[in-house]
Amino acid sequence: MTTISIAVTGEQIRRCFPVMAQLRPHLIETEFVRRVRRQQQAGYNLAFLCHKRNVKAVAGYRVSESLSWGKYIYVDDLVTAEEVRSQGFGQQLFAWLVRQAKARGCDQFHLDSGVQRFRAHRFYLERRMDIVGHHFTMKLR
Repeated sequence: MTTISIAVTGEQIRRCFPVMAQLRPHLIETEFVRRVRRQQQAGYNLAFLCHKRNVKAVAGYRVSESLSWGKYIYVDDLVTAEEVRSQGFGQQLFAWLVRQAKARGCDQFHLDSGVQRFRAHRFYLERRMDIVGHHFTMKLR
């Protein structure tokens, strides 16, 4: 059985770490729950897909509003465990995120993807997402 839930408890958040670390290898396991909890206070949600009681995919997202996009959902993190990629888990979680955005009255759905993530880009394009700009960044520390 496959379920998608929002990580609320410390244990649920901890269970997401091994999959999230595949996307964000700089994260430190002992700090993960604290960092997620801090972000949750600012509106971050950590969703996880379980299949046969094992976390197979995770997504971090937030709902916000801006003058340029109106009300939108922004997906910070979206990753499927490497050993189960191309088995439909990412597609299920992506579709769930789109439903969440629609249910919350969002006008748009946004995410950024690293320029080197070609398989992810193919996945997003297959889901009818458009590449609409470049994301610029400046490291301050």
